[in-house]
Amino acid sequence: MRLVLGAVFTAMAVGQLASFGQMPGILAAYGPVNNPAGAVLAVVLITGELVCGVWFLARPRSKAIVPVWVYTGASLIWSTLAVQAFARGLAVENCGCFGVYLSQRLGWLVLVQDALMLLYAAVLLRTAHSGPSRPRRATPPVAAAEAMSRNRKGDDDG
Repeated sequence: MRLVLGAVFTAMAVGQLASFGQMPGILAAYGPVNNPAGAVLAVVLITGELVCGVWFLARPRSKAIVPVWVYTGASLIWSTLAVQAFARGLAVENCGCFGVYLSQRLGWLVLVQDALMLLYAAVLLRTAHSGPSRPRRATPPVAAAEAMSRNRKGDDDG
């Protein structure tokens, strides 16, 4: 799954980067984002998509949490933009997922795709690790600890 998501997110980032000049306008079509904020949002999305996309492609078996959170964040941003625009009845001619390439009109298909991205994010979050797991230290039984303590006291008396 990580290889597929890595390929999709890398392709999204490349398409958006190749059409960077149009991205603020594409994002502005969603409503709450104007052109100056759209440029900042475009940089955030492209950077996030590129980071997690390349990471998933380069290290598909990695259980690192950082690229998973980046993927989740980017997916949440796209989903939030789509849901609020759809709910308000805005006509978004190009969802912008791949910049000006492979454009799709905002509709149920895009919403389903966004929902799947969020489902994949939940699966990735469930299987990712937040850090290296440490084996639990085994504690010696109480009787063995007491015996060791008695032996030490006996050695000191002699």
